[in-house]
Amino acid sequence: MSARAPDPPGEHLPDAEAALAALADRMRSGVAHDAAFVGIYSGGAWLADRLAKLLPGNHPVGHLDVSFYRDDYAKKGLKAGARRSALPFDVAGSRIVLIDDVLYTGRSTRAAINELFDYGRPASIELAVLVDRGGRELPIEPAYTGARVACARTLNIVLTRGDDGRLALSVEPAGA
Repeated sequence: MSARAPDPPGEHLPDAEAALAALADRMRSGVAHDAAFVGIYSGGAWLADRLAKLLPGNHPVGHLDVSFYRDDYAKKGLKAGARRSALPFDVAGSRIVLIDDVLYTGRSTRAAINELFDYGRPASIELAVLVDRGGRELPIEPAYTGARVACARTLNIVLTRGDDGRLALSVEPAGA
């Protein structure tokens, strides 16, 4: 009996639009009707915009670029295409849902929380992610998850957005 060839990387990734629908369903019953949605650039920003339209309530939307807040900034420097953070609401006292595309080590989430506190002290922060791939290095756990996926440390899960606005997940070698 011959050994089965391994599956190609990314073959078992969920459909991003289906994961977004699952995430919205999970958030629908738990998110406060006045919670602000803050997306981490770039995938989390796309998701925050979409979720604000899908979920009932009044959800102001903001976006964060956590580049300057990452603990590896001194080593890696600023990524090309850095954007300006924009929070068009008062963070102090707000209930915030922090939204990211892929949760891995937790470092981007930690950086986003640090940045949020520079704008004021929120009443609460919940985390929503499209994909939780495990591998946490920090004690961070999402309140809402669209899908859970096992992925080798040598690969990154990447969210892209097509010209038509549809989201797609793929994998690429880590460090690419």
